[in-house]
Amino acid sequence: MLNQKSELSLSTNLKYNKSQWWIGVSVASILALSGVTYGVLERQKSPSSQKPTLEKVTANWYMPSIQTLTGNTSGVWSVTVSQDGKILASAGHDGIVRVWNIQQGKQLHSLAGHDRAVLSIAFSPDDSVLASSGQDGIIRLWNWQTGKLIAELVSHTKPVRSFVFSADGQTLVSCSWDKTIKIWNWRTGKLKQTLKGHPVGVFAVSISPDGQTIASVSKDKTIKLWNVVTGELQKTLTGHQDSVRAVAFSPDGNYLATGSNDKTIKLWEVSTGTLIHTLTGHDNLVNSVLFSPNSQTLISASQDQTIKRWNLYTMEVIQTFSAHTAPVNSIALGANGNKLVSGSWDKTVKVWQPR
Repeated sequence: MLNQKSELSLSTNLKYNKSQWWIGVSVASILALSGVTYGVLERQKSPSSQKPTLEKVTANWYMPSIQTLTGNTSGVWSVTVSQDGKILASAGHDGIVRVWNIQQGKQLHSLAGHDRAVLSIAFSPDDSVLASSGQDGIIRLWNWQTGKLIAELVSHTKPVRSFVFSADGQTLVSCSWDKTIKIWNWRTGKLKQTLKGHPVGVFAVSISPDGQTIASVSKDKTIKLWNVVTGELQKTLTGHQDSVRAVAFSPDGNYLATGSNDKTIKLWEVSTGTLIHTLTGHDNLVNSVLFSPNSQTLISASQDQTIKRWNLYTMEVIQTFSAHTAPVNSIALGANGNKLVSGSWDKTVKVWQPR
């Protein structure tokens, strides 16, 4: 593990309850691994007497309840959850976007419009719109409450593998097998910029919390950082040995996580482009990565059919979830981190939450 002068923004006075299970497991890991020399993140201060016992935290973490939604007729490519954690959407190879009420386990709408597989879906930050993209190269915007199609964003010439909304809800960034990244004012449908730099298809994009930087990852094994305003390429990060297919900024924007066909996850410092650490543990390619809201843990999903949670103090696996019976393609968190959603080639969507 490497010492770094910078650190992720962490809470030093965490109070555990059932809606904060992500935080609780990190505290448990710190208690259990006392004496270990910590890596990129500064070691947390000693827990106060108000913190839960290790046994209580472990029991709540290691026995989460699982809700399984089985309405998809084909493998699930992408899942997303609303900011309030009440609504879930899933989409996959059958070209249908399905909207669910999580609490009721009930499908609310089946949105048909794509004529081929849907590869990516996401709610806008205010939950007013659900967007989807797919093999047909079109990004569609839906009123998920009524099931009506609102608009289509058309410019990519090949499948749109991924897209993301900016935190302020003003911008949508998409990427495609056509080797480009596009920046949209999705509310007006105007294409603002097209970024070119990857020589082959682009797997995924992420935008920093402050909306200033785009990270893109590609089959060319690189990660590129772009200035949102100017479209200028700022840095190219190298280190993966195969295609890079997943990327996520930390909530404070200082760090970047990438997942690759080389079975590893790499953590990078954004300001310098420095590789901080390489996480190994998956037995197959990594399809999706995301940070917990407090930046203390990382969650990853893999072709090896598992979801793993990583402690960013120790850079070790906290827990492996193995309930899916086929590759896990996508994971998503509610804004407060109290629900983890996963979608798999086994045609199911699973909702993970503390008991």
